[in-house]
Amino acid sequence: MKHVKEEQKFGSYDSDDVIFLLKDLSDYKLEGPAEQREKNIQSGQHYSESLPIEYQPPDSYMNLFLETLETYKRKVALSTGVVTEQVYMNKGKDVVLVSLARAGTPIGILMKRYLKQKYQLNIPHYSISIIRDRGIDENALHYILKTHPDKEIQFVDGWTGKGAISIELTKSCQQFQAKYGITLDDTLAVIADPGHCTTLYGTREDFLIPSACLNSTVSGLVSRTVLNDHYIGPEDFHGAKYYDELSSADVSNDYISVITAQYEHIFNEAYEKASKIVEQQPDVTFSGMASVKRIQDEFGIDSSHFVKPGVGETTRVLLRRVPWKILVKDQNSPFIRHIKMLAEERGVEMVEYRDMDYTCCGLIKKVEQ
Repeated sequence: MKHVKEEQKFGSYDSDDVIFLLKDLSDYKLEGPAEQREKNIQSGQHYSESLPIEYQPPDSYMNLFLETLETYKRKVALSTGVVTEQVYMNKGKDVVLVSLARAGTPIGILMKRYLKQKYQLNIPHYSISIIRDRGIDENALHYILKTHPDKEIQFVDGWTGKGAISIELTKSCQQFQAKYGITLDDTLAVIADPGHCTTLYGTREDFLIPSACLNSTVSGLVSRTVLNDHYIGPEDFHGAKYYDELSSADVSNDYISVITAQYEHIFNEAYEKASKIVEQQPDVTFSGMASVKRIQDEFGIDSSHFVKPGVGETTRVLLRRVPWKILVKDQNSPFIRHIKMLAEERGVEMVEYRDMDYTCCGLIKKVEQ
């Protein structure tokens, strides 16, 4: 099985929106029940070696997703515009957007569409894999650098939690420079940076980005990325599955259309907000880690890997892991309605906890081996 090349169809997005540099593992059975997968991970198996079973939400949850999208479409569009304007100020038209699969993929598409709508620029956009503790897909980076030798890479993700991926990206870029003598900009562009992990963001508010509510059905029907030696050779891209069988539930392109329809209304405001952020020269403090450490101590949690702060990460805990408790700063926050629904469905306790920088935080259960 070879790399997914440009001419091959992978995922449900148009190839003009994004090219996935991922090895197609659709024919392999990689999913397992959450409880067993959690046991395997807590026994030492790396999370990237298997996949969670894709959560298929009931109609009530999908209706809430659509309602949420309607409510926050302008906020997402504006935050996207703010971060994209900064990228344009920093790098101009000689940029390649490289989103980190999979939460970064819809954001990269939204940024690409913004540049097209406002500046009539058709910027290349790829989606590649980065995995905590294992680094970025170097084969994919070499492919992009070879294909676009005169352009500068801009890495893109959805949001920050504790900053684990920001740290992993910096480490990967340092290793890439040491191995190949190629310097890459490790600044991560995100819509929301509640953890204060990057200088390139749309907002630092921990708000609900609607694409965080769903899995592959809002990310081009693409799974999480996989790095497992049984399937991935030294010359392969990292892998992923294309869930073509879920196409009837796919809202990936609808999501993009709803957000991009807002762009014409926010162009000026986005530029002004971006200019202010650039002027301020914001600090990267990873201040959210103080909240994580406090939670870890108070709840007697062995590892910070079991503490997942922020709306996006809390949602992921409920969709993919075995949750223990959900901490919420304000029970009445409009950003946690879907979290309440998921917690109720899974019988997970919600605890009010005000002493944190985030809207909410998911705690992973320690499972018996």
